[in-house]
Amino acid sequence: MTDELRELIVQGELKLGQHVQEMWIAERLGVSRTPVRTALNTLASEGYLVYLPNRGYFVRQFDITELMDVYEIRASLESLAARRAAERGITREQESVLMRCVEEGDRILRKGYFADDDLLPYRRMNVGIHEGIIQATGNARLAETIRQNNNLPLVSDRVILWQNFDVLKRSHDDHHRVITAIIARDVWRASAIMYEHVYYAGLALRDHLRTQDGLSLLIDPSKLAAVTADISSGDNPK
Repeated sequence: MTDELRELIVQGELKLGQHVQEMWIAERLGVSRTPVRTALNTLASEGYLVYLPNRGYFVRQFDITELMDVYEIRASLESLAARRAAERGITREQESVLMRCVEEGDRILRKGYFADDDLLPYRRMNVGIHEGIIQATGNARLAETIRQNNNLPLVSDRVILWQNFDVLKRSHDDHHRVITAIIARDVWRASAIMYEHVYYAGLALRDHLRTQDGLSLLIDPSKLAAVTADISSGDNPK
């Protein structure tokens, strides 16, 4: 229930700043209002929602400065994960999983453009690489800290800036480099590449949002769906 509600926010069906009404959520997800209340409380503790007395829950709004602050934290945490994975060394099974993900990304991008039906497999590939590296650290506390940080809207590794193929290509090239460094147990190279990989994603997203909103510091709620998932508009290059 909590995951489903979180996904409505990440996918943009619930906009930033929107009032989240229990009855609408219950009807939308086909559940009673009791689990909805529990999910709302959980997502408020995670930072997805804010609770206003006598008004209810609202999807939390972010500004550009806060967005980059959180991306800096994510970059630092995932850089640490890459370093720890390289220090510890990964198993053949872990290496196999990561290489399958890389090969899937290569397949998707090989044609030179991002098609409408590429988003979900690309997102699964991207999440698979990041989670695979995090799991390879063997550090449950670090994994949980990263998970909590990445649950925030627009910072999750589920966010794909699909509008710019060059950004996607650069990002996937980083996947190759960081995995190669981890396999070689090149500790500081793995750490540096992962930091730049994540922080650059934040910069690219910031620049995209500024292109949409001009000099406004507040992230326009209407831009969330366009960044996170819905590419059915046909604006992708072909």
